[in-house]
Amino acid sequence: MDFLNFTAILVAAISALVVGFIWYNPKVFGTVWMKEANITDAQIKGGNMIKIFILAFIFAFLLAMTMMQMSIHQTGALSLIGGDATKALPSYDAFMDDYGDAFRTYKHGGLHGVLAGLFVALPIIGTNALFERKSAKYIFINAGYWTVTLGIMGAIICGWE
Repeated sequence: MDFLNFTAILVAAISALVVGFIWYNPKVFGTVWMKEANITDAQIKGGNMIKIFILAFIFAFLLAMTMMQMSIHQTGALSLIGGDATKALPSYDAFMDDYGDAFRTYKHGGLHGVLAGLFVALPIIGTNALFERKSAKYIFINAGYWTVTLGIMGAIICGWE
């Protein structure tokens, strides 16, 4: 069984940009986020958007790869045998026959994504924001974005076989 679904990973990476487009829209959280981040319209418009979106996509792709490991439990079994199923003992094949599709649902992946948002993204963003003297609004807007985004990414990665 192959867990590396590049199409799902690419779609999950693109989903991060789509969610960001909606989340940081001025009609949603964009205006409040700009105020809390001390960013002006001129600064936003003065950025190299091509570079920003390319790098944001690369980072989202890396996160999607990580969500594969976090949401598809069978990757743990594969890692235990060194990553090469062709060199595994027969017990690996028996295990995968029994449990190869266990918990491979959109719902399960979404759960793992939300947990990653709450237990990984929130503490990282919160710690950085505290030292940067940012507000609680800033923390919750950004952590909320990553919690929703990782939930969607996890759902795509885990459910799409």
